[in-house]
Amino acid sequence: MRGETVGEELFRHRGPLLVRNVLIDQQVADICINEAGHIEAMGKGAETSLRGQDTLEIDGRGAIALPGLVNTHTHAAMTLLRGYADDMNLQEWLEQKIWPLEAHLKGDDVYWGTKLACLEMTKSGTIAFNDMYFFMKDAARAVIDSGMKAVLSYGFIDLGDEDRREREIHATEDVVNYLLGLKNPRIRPAVGPHAVYTVSDEGLRWLAEFSEVMGVAIHIHVSETEHEVQECLSKFGRRPPAYLDSCGILTPRTIAAHCCWIDKNECALLGKKGVHVSHNPQSNMKLAVNRAMPYPSLRKNNVNVTLGTDGCASNNSLDMFETMKCASLLQKFFWNSGTILPAKEALTLATSNGARALGFGPGKIAPGAPADIILIDRNGPCNTPLHNVESNVVYACNGSAVNTVICNGKVLMHHRTVPGEAGIIAGAARAAEQLLQRAFS
Repeated sequence: MRGETVGEELFRHRGPLLVRNVLIDQQVADICINEAGHIEAMGKGAETSLRGQDTLEIDGRGAIALPGLVNTHTHAAMTLLRGYADDMNLQEWLEQKIWPLEAHLKGDDVYWGTKLACLEMTKSGTIAFNDMYFFMKDAARAVIDSGMKAVLSYGFIDLGDEDRREREIHATEDVVNYLLGLKNPRIRPAVGPHAVYTVSDEGLRWLAEFSEVMGVAIHIHVSETEHEVQECLSKFGRRPPAYLDSCGILTPRTIAAHCCWIDKNECALLGKKGVHVSHNPQSNMKLAVNRAMPYPSLRKNNVNVTLGTDGCASNNSLDMFETMKCASLLQKFFWNSGTILPAKEALTLATSNGARALGFGPGKIAPGAPADIILIDRNGPCNTPLHNVESNVVYACNGSAVNTVICNGKVLMHHRTVPGEAGIIAGAARAAEQLLQRAFS
C-alpha cells in the first residue's frame, strides 16, 4: 500500500486503488477498488481487503464521492459544430445548416470530434454516454482512447429510398459486428433509427428484428416536436409511439430521446413496453419545441427516465450538471409545480437510471458495482455551506466542481488534469477548420 499518488503513475495504473476519506451519504468513508475495476469494500478499515497488493492511493479528504454521470443521448462528434448554427427553428436548423455540413464529414473528423466530447464529458464528471452518429468505428477509437464507456449506434436514415436503405442496412450490420468483435466491455453496440420522419417502415422493421437477433439496444428520437407528431398522424394514421410499436421498435432495449409531445396513453405504452426515455431539456428549450417532456406521467407509469445533453450543435454543452439543473427547473416551470423532479431525483436520473438504461451496472457506489466514481470539491463556493449535498450538486454546482473521475477503476482525471488534453483540443480545432474548408471550397 502506498500513500497519495499523483502524476502519470496514477493514470497508467491498472491495479487496485484505494480512495480515502471521502464523504458518502453524509459519512466519511474509504473506497477499495479491486484489479477488475469493481468496488471491493467500503468504510473505515476497508483497505484490509486489498492488503498485500500493489495498491495506489487517492486522498479524497475534502471531497464528495458520487456515482459517475451518464449521458443517454448524444451526437458526440457534433462538438465540431458547436456554435456553427444557433438561434434557428429545428427543421431549418437541420435542413439548411446541419445536414449540409455533415455531408462533408470524414472518419477522422468524427474521431477528433468524439475525442473532444469525451474530454469535455470527463472534465464534467460523465463516465458513460449513448451516441448516435456516423463513422462509428472512428468514434469507438476515440472512446477506447478516453477510457470512458459508451453505447454506439450508426444513425440510420433512408428517407424512404430503397437503394439508400440497403446501404444503411449494410452500414448498420458492419458497425454492430465490428463493435461486438472488439470484445471491449466499455463499448456496446446499438442500432440507431433516426426518427419516424427519416426512416421508412421497412427500415424500422428491419432494425427492430436485427436488434432482437443481435441482442443490442435501439436508440431513436421520438415525438420531439408537434410537427413530427402531426406528420406521422397524416402519413400513417398513428402517433409516433403507436406507429413505432407496430414496427417492433418499443422494447426494454430501447432508449427514446426527447418524448416531449407524448400524451398520457403513450406514457402508459412506454411503461408497458419497458422503454427508457432520455430527457434533453436544454436542447428542447433552445430549439423551442414548445412542450416539456411529461415527466410526472412517465414517472407514474414507472418509465425509467434518464438525462441527455443532445449534441453540441443544439445545447451547446455536454455538462450533465447543467442538464440536471435545467431538467428540474423546466419540469417545475412547465408543469407549474415546485415539487416536481426534486434534486435527489434529478441526480438519480443522471446516475443509476442512466447506467441501467445503457447496461453499465447499477450506477451506485456500492460493493460489487463497477468503480464509476467522481469526486466533487466539498469546500468550493458552490458547496458552501453544505446543508444538502444533492441540492448543491444539482442547483449550485457545474462540471468544474469535479476534481477526480474514475471509470471502471481507472483514473481518467485527477486534480482537474486529463492526460493529453492540449493535444485533443488542438486536434479537434484543426478538424473543425478543415471540415468547414471542405464544405465551402
